[in-house]
Amino acid sequence: MDTTHWTVDPFAGTGRGGLIYGRGASDDKAMLAANLEVFLQLKRMKVPLTRDVIFLAESSEEMSSPAGMNTLVGRYWDKIECEFALNEGGGSVVENGKVKYMGVATAEKLPRGVRLEATGSSGHGSIPRVDNAVTHLSAAVAIAGTWETPARLNDTTREFFKRLAVISPPEEATWYGNVLDPQVQQELKRKKPQYYSMLRTSVVPTMLNAGIKSNVIPSTAEAILDIRALPDEDLPKFRETLSRIINDSQVRVVADDTALSMPAAPASQLNTEMFDALERAQKEVAAEAITLPTMLTGASDSSFLRAKGVQAYGIGVPKTEEENRGVHGNDERIESKQLGLFVRYTWAAVLGVAAP
Repeated sequence: MDTTHWTVDPFAGTGRGGLIYGRGASDDKAMLAANLEVFLQLKRMKVPLTRDVIFLAESSEEMSSPAGMNTLVGRYWDKIECEFALNEGGGSVVENGKVKYMGVATAEKLPRGVRLEATGSSGHGSIPRVDNAVTHLSAAVAIAGTWETPARLNDTTREFFKRLAVISPPEEATWYGNVLDPQVQQELKRKKPQYYSMLRTSVVPTMLNAGIKSNVIPSTAEAILDIRALPDEDLPKFRETLSRIINDSQVRVVADDTALSMPAAPASQLNTEMFDALERAQKEVAAEAITLPTMLTGASDSSFLRAKGVQAYGIGVPKTEEENRGVHGNDERIESKQLGLFVRYTWAAVLGVAAP
């Protein structure tokens, strides 16, 4: 990373003006610190527990490595088997200094990469060719990147938009009450792209690779599409549809096995003891807010747990819109006040199921 764009040492954990600055302050060291604090306090206060509380931290978040969650679940399930899990991903929001809602992620889209491979004849750049691989690839990328994939709701997103409408301004409330309306879809696409993405399997071109020299027409060209699939998406059928709308015999749609790939897993339920405890905890620490079940457009390690039958819930430190934009960026930061609130929230939720 380029540290010259930071106003503080990115690895120092600097406190300034009520904020905590540092690489990973928001994603995901705050979550780690809060969970560890709750775990330590349970021990120090000798809280009598009715079930085990397991603290699990791993150093290879969301990556396929020997230190990742996939390995831990595969090799050490007897040590970490659980009924409920609290992980990152809630997306809680602060507006005008107050918590607007506490997000609880019960589902997430699946990263399923696709590679577009275009072929044609090579030659000198001074002579145009109708089978130019770069030209055909460019057209295919444009089609894929502007494809209006079908929108649909699931249990999580249906409840998310229903509750969101209650706390939104009139115009937005109308959107959220009619999210599948084509005109509303276009409003969301322009003004609320994250919500637009929550409603569909998304296709986003991210990488291009072609050519070795400016005056040489390459015989091959390649593009990477970041596909984030709804949990119930039929991926082979989806790729077939993509190939059909591209409709170019020179372009192949290939599943990218090197892409980050979490296992398909059912959504966590909304009527469990843990979800109820999270709602009670929200009312305790932020009475003016509400709890919103949400589906992540990104991915987390919760999928490995859900695939094993665990009811996993993503939660997070409440952040302003500006702080959310700073995730993975320069001067990444969170409010120390909100970190304190999140510790109390997590504490209340854990006690709600482990020490009722």
